[in-house]
Amino acid sequence: MKKLKFYLIGLIPGLAIVFFVLNKKGASCSGYLPNSRVIAETLSKDFKYSEPFKAEMTALKIDEKFLKDSIITKGKVDFDKSHAQKTPCPDYVLVYPETNPTYEITYEKCEETVTLNSLKKLK
Repeated sequence: MKKLKFYLIGLIPGLAIVFFVLNKKGASCSGYLPNSRVIAETLSKDFKYSEPFKAEMTALKIDEKFLKDSIITKGKVDFDKSHAQKTPCPDYVLVYPETNPTYEITYEKCEETVTLNSLKKLK
């Protein structure tokens, strides 16, 4: 019983310190799934827009803030339609929202940039 008490006396403050430090650094455990990793990498790169993509954004009245903050951030990568192993620039199909998708985006994720190729309204 004495060993258990000493163990808990060390464990509880230790966990509190670890959670405090990780929280300060903005660490998150939610980014380990493939969908989260692809989206995080996509958002970390410079965006280039193809002419058809720009025209469709204008036609659908979608601004860059909504595109990045909602469609890409909260979207789901459709790995069945994507070519994630293609070199040098894999291409992905992203749908938003996950359930009953309204938008579909096709883009290429290269080393330094992301080129957004097409934007479709599904409904």
